[in-house]
Parts: sequence; C-alpha cells; structure tokens
Amino acid sequence: MKNDFVSSGRSVSDMKAHLVLTTKYRRKAFTGEMLTRLHEILSDLCQKWNCKLIEFNGEEDHIHLLFQYYPQMDLAKFVNNIKSVSSRRVRSEFAEHVNSFYWEDVLWNESYFIASCGGVTVSVLRQYIESQNTPD
Repeated sequence: MKNDFVSSGRSVSDMKAHLVLTTKYRRKAFTGEMLTRLHEILSDLCQKWNCKLIEFNGEEDHIHLLFQYYPQMDLAKFVNNIKSVSSRRVRSEFAEHVNSFYWEDVLWNESYFIASCGGVTVSVLRQYIESQNTPD
C-alpha cells in the first residue's frame, strides 16, 4: 500500500481536505473550457502554497478540490487566496461570458465547504487506537 506521508521539519503528516466552492447565487456560469482553466489556475496556486492538488472537478455552478497540505498551512487564508486569485483570473480571461451572469466583480459565493479527509475511516482509526498494547 502506497503511503502519502509528507515530511516537513520535525513533522510527518498526511492531511487532506475536500473543498467545495459555489458560484455567487449558484448561477450556472462555468463552461468546460472555464473548468479546464480553473484546474490549471488552482493547480498552480496549490504549488505556490506548497500543497498538492490531488483531484479537481466541477459543474456549471460549483467546483470540488481534493488537496494535501502541511499542518502549518492556514486553511482560511489559502481558501481566501484561491477564491480571490481564481475569481480575478477567470473574470479577466472570460470577461464577456462572466459579465453575462454578473454585473459586479464577483464569481464565488462568500461561503464555502471544507472537510478534512484521510486514508481511513474514523471507525477504523478508533479500532487501531483502542487496540494499542497499553502497559499495565
């Protein structure tokens, strides 16, 4: 079984998160070309933040990112950076299309969904911890 552990300083970790961003007012604003470009933009941003984009996909009104990150990363700042940079680039590169949906400089809904995820379920991890050979 392949491990996904990353090492940084004195820590070894395997932290992954699932992020969902929705368009403002859930407007069906994305085309396939825009999603392809968003994938490129977000992959580049992940590299700059020293994390790894594992999976990306989306539909007309939202996107999903699965990424691996280091424990010291500030997730709120990362998400805000992703939203601001991707919004600015998409709105400039696809201005005519985006302007048909929005009359202001927006793209993303203010809220987002993020959940931590790992290679095992909580119940498996709980069983592993409970089965430790505790000394008498």
